[in-house]
Parts: sequence; C-alpha cells; structure tokens
Amino acid sequence: MKLGNIHISRNIFSLRRRAAVIIVGLALASLSVVYTWRVSVDMKHEDEMAIEQLKEDERNAVEMWEDILRSTNIGGQMVYNPELLDKLAEHTNVPLIIADERLNVLVTNLPEDVVGDPVLLREEIMRMSDKNKPISVSYGMMRRTTFTIYFGTTDYEGLVSSAHGHALVFFPYVQLIIIIIFAIFAYIAFSSSKQNEQNRVWVGLAKETAHQLGTPTSSLLGWIEYLKEQPVDQMAVDEMSKDLAHLMKIVDRFSKIGSETQLAMMNVNEVVGDTVLYFRRRIPRNVTLTYNGLAMAPVRAEINAALFEWVVENLMKNSLDALQGQGSIEVLLSEDERNVYVDVSDTGKGIAKGNWTRIFEPGFTTKTRGWGLGLSLSRRIIEEYHRGKIAVVRSELGRGTTIRVTLKRGGGDA
Repeated sequence: MKLGNIHISRNIFSLRRRAAVIIVGLALASLSVVYTWRVSVDMKHEDEMAIEQLKEDERNAVEMWEDILRSTNIGGQMVYNPELLDKLAEHTNVPLIIADERLNVLVTNLPEDVVGDPVLLREEIMRMSDKNKPISVSYGMMRRTTFTIYFGTTDYEGLVSSAHGHALVFFPYVQLIIIIIFAIFAYIAFSSSKQNEQNRVWVGLAKETAHQLGTPTSSLLGWIEYLKEQPVDQMAVDEMSKDLAHLMKIVDRFSKIGSETQLAMMNVNEVVGDTVLYFRRRIPRNVTLTYNGLAMAPVRAEINAALFEWVVENLMKNSLDALQGQGSIEVLLSEDERNVYVDVSDTGKGIAKGNWTRIFEPGFTTKTRGWGLGLSLSRRIIEEYHRGKIAVVRSELGRGTTIRVTLKRGGGDA
C-alpha cells in the first residue's frame, strides 16, 4: 500500500517489526486523515473524481485486511484474536468475506441471514469474485491452509451529493480507529509469538528429560527382576518396584507434554485412589491422609489418567509442604448433575488471598526452595488438556487451604 511518498523498507521491518507496525500504522492514519479530508473537499465540485477515490480507499481497506492476515503468520501458523478481527470487520465499509478452502467463514461484515444460508453465501461469493479478483493468503509449509478474501463494491447510486461529501469528513477518523486497533492486534500477535517460543523450549526440555530417564529406568527394571530371584527381603523389593513404576509414570508424563492428549472415560475414584494409596505410604507419621472416593459410587469423567494423577500428586505435595511435618490432608471426591469435583484440603499455613491466583503463574512460589512450576503445570493440564478448572476455593493463614479441580461429568456405568 502507498500513501504519498512513504516507502517502508522490508529489511527494517524484519528487524524491528513490533515497533515498525505501530509507527507505520500511526503514519498511515495521519496521512489518511489529511488525504481523505482533501478528497472530501474536492468531491463537492468533482463528483466523478470523488467516486473513483472512494473505490481506491475501499481497495486500500481490502489490502489492509491482506496485511492483517499476513501479520498473523507466526512460524507458519495462524495466530490471531477473533474479537479484534470482528471489531475490525464492524468498521470496514467494503462488503467482505474471508473464508478457507471449504468456505468456512473466518470474518465477514455481511448480514447473518446471508452467512447462515450456504446457498446465499455461495451466491454472494460468486458475485464478489465476478466484480473483484479475490486475494489469497497461505499458512504452513507441508500442510498449507489458504484463506481467501472476497470483497464487493459499494453501490454509489445516489451517493454523489453534498451529504456524501459531508460523510467523508468522518471517514478519516474511522480509518484512524481501524489502524490503531490493527497496531494493537499486531503487538499482541508478536507478543504471543514470543510466548509460543518459550512454550516450545519447555516442551523440548520435557521431552529430552523423558528421553534421558528412559535408559536408567529400563536398567532398574532389569535389576528389580534380578533381585526378585535373590534371597533378599521381598517386601523391600516390592516397594522398590512401586517406586520404579511411579518413576516410569513420571517419564510417561514428561513425554506427553506438547503432544496431543488422548482422553478416555474413566473411573475417577480409582485414578485418584491409586495416587493417594501410593502417597500415603510415603508421608511422615505425624501427617494423616484421608480419601473418600474408594467408599462411594463410581464417578466418571473424560481424563488422561497419567496427567490427571500428576495434578493430584502436585496438589498433595503442596499440601504436605504447607504442613511442615504435622497435620492432615483430605482428598474429597464429589459430583453434581454437571460436574465432578476433586478437593485437596490441608491444615497447613494457608495462602494470602492476594496470592490465590498468582500461585498458578509460572515461576511464582512461596517456598524457600522450588521452581514454582507445579501448580502452573497443573493448571495447564486441567484447563487446556481436560477443559476443566482449578482454583483455590478456601484458604486462611494458619488454618489451611482447599484447592478444587472441576471436570465435566461423564455418563455411563463404571
């Protein structure tokens, strides 16, 4: 897109993209205000020239949408904010449809009765394609996804009047709003790309940890089998086997980070119970651990057992740290018509109310030692993988804390 004598260097844009998008957006907005104001004055005397200028402005608006789609291409993937795109569409005067190869609509400013009717939608796309050549934007390398911008033209019959010229006075300010929103959107997109890069580092670290632990755990498994045939205390060998099995679960958990998580309808009572029983034999004598799930009717939900056990284990470990060697931990399973609840309560030191949400942020911890990753990882497992919720529901300093995991209830028999 050109405005006046402004030309943007691609090299500078690639080095300083974030700052450049904002600066260019403001520059375009300033020039657009001056430029369209002059057009609005000339329209009072030269109607034909003004109509042609409006068409050019509409083309610029469509090209801006092309720029927006291309700016969402972060590492071959589309990273965008649907709410911002919808907001932009509301302020776009050109009839517009952005759709994929299957004509699934991403953004449009057409009436809902047209978008909701496949026949009317296809007819409208054909009309737009006849008037203007569609613009295509592709994402990805191996598996390419292409979005196409279809756009029409405004019916200018009856618009050539003094009232039309008056309306154009406000058009520059609409453009200014659109470009400011675009600049904000671009900044968010670039910020999210940095977060995605950090996520890839953590995923790579987790998978490498799982790979490195694979060899010694396999070796330990062989030694356990050897000890079972030797004249040694077999009870100790059994406990070693349980610890090794738990270690292998940990390896499996790390290997699942970043991969597509498979959920299955399972008995939550048993999954939580296995973790509680393993944990109960490894806590201090002055700490009591109770669980009601094994004495109640089966409760079912869609979960990934390995990852969900990890969450329960993290919550119990945090409770144990809060007790400082003495007190009680209660794991309570319950359900209602829609949800399944797993509450982990303790009688420990409690959490200040200002930290109820911060404890789930990566790196935040109230302990003298620790990385502050356990609860943030638990939140990701519950909210992103299981589409559930995790939150502090009660905590008093010096009296204890309750953290609740909420899942959608599943049907069927156990």
